[in-house]
Amino acid sequence: MKDIQAIATAVLRTSLTARLSQLMLLGLAVYFYSSPALWAQTSDSPPGESANSWTATTESHSDNLNPTRTIESHTQSSTRTLDKQSLQRRGSDGQFEPYQHIEKETVELDATSVRTTTRTFGRDANGAKTLVQVIEEEKHTLPGGDSNVVRAISNPDGNGKLQLIQRQIEETKRTGGDVEETDTTVMLTNINGGLAPAFKTHELQKRRADGTTESQKTTLLADGAGKWELSETRQATTRQEGLNRTVEERIFRPDADGKLVEVSRAGTQESESASGEKRTSVETFSIDVPGTTRDGSLHLVERKTSTERSSSRGERTTEQKVEQTNPGDPGAGLRVSVLVDGRIVPRPSGEESTVTIRVRDANGSFGIVSVDTTKSDRIPTIQIQQTPSE
Repeated sequence: MKDIQAIATAVLRTSLTARLSQLMLLGLAVYFYSSPALWAQTSDSPPGESANSWTATTESHSDNLNPTRTIESHTQSSTRTLDKQSLQRRGSDGQFEPYQHIEKETVELDATSVRTTTRTFGRDANGAKTLVQVIEEEKHTLPGGDSNVVRAISNPDGNGKLQLIQRQIEETKRTGGDVEETDTTVMLTNINGGLAPAFKTHELQKRRADGTTESQKTTLLADGAGKWELSETRQATTRQEGLNRTVEERIFRPDADGKLVEVSRAGTQESESASGEKRTSVETFSIDVPGTTRDGSLHLVERKTSTERSSSRGERTTEQKVEQTNPGDPGAGLRVSVLVDGRIVPRPSGEESTVTIRVRDANGSFGIVSVDTTKSDRIPTIQIQQTPSE
């Protein structure tokens, strides 16, 4: 449940559009595990302070979840950026107490090198601050647009000494003006305590003169005997025509005989009118349909549609609808399962936004499961950097 709170906290600190999109992409976890909540965000930066330094406080209140508070700070100089995030939860005495602290430091070593160190602290049984993980990353940009990234993750052992548990090496090369290749190898600890390659990916991306981008990403897994086995292949094609964009992604995996078969396909259509209204539709097909057994064919299992509008006063509204297969009656086609309404209003002192989420219950009725309200006195709304996750 703590993970759900963390996801919700991160999601509700971004802009309205990004927040709603992430809610959908996270599999609607927040929708089903959060009760009505009130979120408030304010900037505590003194008047006249540099825009490169700020603090923000977010509070979350829920009927079924323990209230939490997040205090963040951001400091940036010419070559160094430091972001701190302190997560607090209400204790048995009714007071907020810290339970997690994250520090992310980014340093420009030179014109072509950047080092990022992320330290995560928790609390031990006595409530003392304890280091629980360190992530170190160095990125080097090479001539011609090539680059390489080395990422290392370390956890403390029983004696508090850091032990390397994962290393990731990513190399990107431009083999042509419009062709880019990226090879990534991830090494994990083995039974002997050392690091050994666990999986690797190869991604090829081509950009064509007509605005089309094609990519293919292949994932290989180590079999433990020194060989690599194909795990998955993803193919994507993106077409841009003015303000309209379409994306088609196909996923292939080996079947029982080792033959690659298509297991999923997703199509995205994005459009924007002359008035600025934005529409997005995503349809997902899969060989796995809830409530049925595989028949070897792809079937439509989900459709997500969203509309975003802006008024002359600067107000923005977003409506999103999720249609899914009913496991109890898979042959009946898609039915609406989630409705999301968002509204963001500019104020003289900042912005206020509200997101209302309704979910279909077992009786077919839609009930409100979450009402999230965000207030910010920073103009524009603070954008929080988040660590990408699969």
